[in-house]
Amino acid sequence: MANQDAAFGLRPIGRIGGTPYTGGQSRYRIANNYGTAIFQGDMVMQVTGGGVEIHADGGTVPIVGVFNGCRYTDPVSGKETFSNYYPASTPAADIEAFIIDDPAVIFEIQAAIAFPIADLLGNFDVVYTTAGSTVTGISGAELQVTDGGTSTALPLKAIDISRDPENSDVASAHTNVQVVIVNHVFGLKGVGLA
Repeated sequence: MANQDAAFGLRPIGRIGGTPYTGGQSRYRIANNYGTAIFQGDMVMQVTGGGVEIHADGGTVPIVGVFNGCRYTDPVSGKETFSNYYPASTPAADIEAFIIDDPAVIFEIQAAIAFPIADLLGNFDVVYTTAGSTVTGISGAELQVTDGGTSTALPLKAIDISRDPENSDVASAHTNVQVVIVNHVFGLKGVGLA
C-alpha cells in the first residue's frame, strides 16, 4: 500500500530506552524581527546572541531541539499570543520559543522519497519540500534520504521505520522514519553506519 504524502516535520513519539515522551519542553529566545518563519516540527539551532533560529537544510551548527510553538506580544493588538509557528519578521522583543530539547527523544519524520531498511542507522539531513502551513502551524520538513552518510554534521540518525500502517511501506515514497538528533547541543550521538 502506498504511503500518504503529508509532511509534518519532526514529531516526538517516545524516548530512547522505551519510555514515553511526556511533553517536556524548554523556553528559548527568538530575536526581535527574526526574518524566517519557524513551524512546529522544525529543528532549531543555537545562534550568537543567545537565541535560536531555524536549522536550514545543509546546516552544520549543533541542534538545540525541535520547535513546538511560541509566545509573543502581538505588535498590532498588544495581546499575548500563542502560536504553533513563528511568523517571519515579527517585531516583538519578548518572543519565546518552546523547544523539545531532550537529546533522548525519538522523533518521527516523513522521508522525501522511499527509505530502504539498509539505510537504518545512517545519518541524514532535512529538506523543506513544501512550506510550513500558516493555518495549522505544522512544518513541511522531510528527511533528505539522498544525502545520508556517516558524518556527525548531519543532524538526524535513522533508527527504525514507523509502525504507522499508513506510512511504513519501504517500497514506496514518503516512508515515515524514526530518528534521533545526532549533533545535539546536549550530546553528540556518533557517526552513522556506512
